[in-house]
Amino acid sequence: MFSKGSKTSTGDSSSESAGASSVTTAQSAAPSIISADLKIVGNLASAGDLQIDGTIEGDITSRRLTVGEGAQVHGAILADDVRIYGSVSGEIKANTVNLAKSARVDGDIGHQSIAMEAGASVSGRLTRLEKPVAGATSNGPSAGATKAASGNAASSTATGSTVSQGYSSSYQS
Repeated sequence: MFSKGSKTSTGDSSSESAGASSVTTAQSAAPSIISADLKIVGNLASAGDLQIDGTIEGDITSRRLTVGEGAQVHGAILADDVRIYGSVSGEIKANTVNLAKSARVDGDIGHQSIAMEAGASVSGRLTRLEKPVAGATSNGPSAGATKAASGNAASSTATGSTVSQGYSSSYQS
């Protein structure tokens, strides 16, 4: 396509272009970023990656979501992968949940895999999901994002972290 040797166009170049575009779409694009000085009232939906550094008052559906350290989310989250560094008030449903030491979550978390750093705080139930979260990359928040997680609550162990409503884990040296 960009070689010096061949400057003529053939029927093969369209297949090369199609191959190049499929490679581009298969790679991760840059995340959509909600900056720290931005407040959004309403639901967000993305088939890609979102990084929230501002304030969101509404439900979020995304493939991969990062809630920055100064960020605040007031609403349900439905995603394949969630990383929380800031504050979330609402239910989280995701295949993978990572809570940094600065994370503050007030709501239930439904997960297949969860990791919590020492200092992370959760006020709600932790529930292991039997099936992967479906519809996290749809074009809108699904009903699953707003319904409370059902099933028995399970406590997850994390060094120095707090989990309230009857479930707590902490590490003592």
